[in-house]
Amino acid sequence: MTYEFEGRTEKEAIDRAAAELGLEKDAFDVEILATQRSGLFKKGYVKIKVHTDDAEVGSEEVEDEEDEASDREQFKQAVFGDPEPKTDFERQVIEFLEELIIRMGYKATVSVLFREEHKVGLKIDSEYSSIIIGKKGKNLDALQLLANLYAGCHAREGIRIILDSENYRIRREESLVRLAYTVADKVRENRNSILLEPMNPFDRRLIHTTLNDIADVETKSEGEGLYKQIRVYYRGGIR
Repeated sequence: MTYEFEGRTEKEAIDRAAAELGLEKDAFDVEILATQRSGLFKKGYVKIKVHTDDAEVGSEEVEDEEDEASDREQFKQAVFGDPEPKTDFERQVIEFLEELIIRMGYKATVSVLFREEHKVGLKIDSEYSSIIIGKKGKNLDALQLLANLYAGCHAREGIRIILDSENYRIRREESLVRLAYTVADKVRENRNSILLEPMNPFDRRLIHTTLNDIADVETKSEGEGLYKQIRVYYRGGIR
């Protein structure tokens, strides 16, 4: 289920979403739809879309309290240098991904990259990493989606799986930040707008957040579906 919220800042909008939905901030995905800096004649605002499981909204009951409490304590522990799975759930997800990649025709080893209370990061090591990652990370995104669906089928909807390989996520983030600033410079110089390529929600949110503090530049998501485009435009008007 999706919901839309607005606030003067991204934090205010997310806080409002968490309060109205009765969820922890880590229990839902956030997509920034539009940002507008405050000015002389208009107020600043951030508009977000929240993606969540309908069954979680407003629910105060906790199922399998002992299992979840145990998992929660383990997620709080630092994991860097400790890549071995610590719970049956982690082992099951790792086995699922390794078998899935084998069925794709490749071989890979999956290990734990990090743990947080509502999030588990997994690293895929393979000599075929470039294929597993795919063009602009689309294969990695697809594997991540399947891993999260698998987690949901095993009553772990509140835990998000993040996949990475060859530090792609970090390299992609650095590349997008550079792209955002480059496009912002062009927009400010030419006083026009630029429409970026289709991106997934995480990449779009990074672009929105990166440019949110530039006073005379605004961003807005356009299109339908998962892969939308961001238009970066000069605040003084679009030509």
